[in-house]
Amino acid sequence: MIKIEIPNPDIVITKKNQVGEKVEAPLSSVYGFTDYNKIPRDKGGIILFFNADDELMYVGKARKLRPRVKRHFEDTVSPIKSYRDEVYKIAVIVVDNPMEREIYETYAINTLHAKYNVDKVFYK
Repeated sequence: MIKIEIPNPDIVITKKNQVGEKVEAPLSSVYGFTDYNKIPRDKGGIILFFNADDELMYVGKARKLRPRVKRHFEDTVSPIKSYRDEVYKIAVIVVDNPMEREIYETYAINTLHAKYNVDKVFYK
């Protein structure tokens, strides 16, 4: 039997409410997330979307992490488009090898029971 362990997230960003005085240039915010700059732009990896109750909603993979995370909140074809408001936390695991990304994504979907991943599900 093969033993797979999902690595700990390298970056975790959470939804924040802007508080304080009104300023001329408010922080750029997409669905409440302002820390996109912490996510590497040119690295590949796994993206895990969690709700406020810390339930795993969706697992995805990307060759370039930051643009892909942003696209999930902008695209009309994103698998989480109907649930974007529920996303409270985004965890990013940097994995450069494409084969390892595929393995970790499928393993995470099936062991952590991602709510909105409909493909790659073997536990039905």
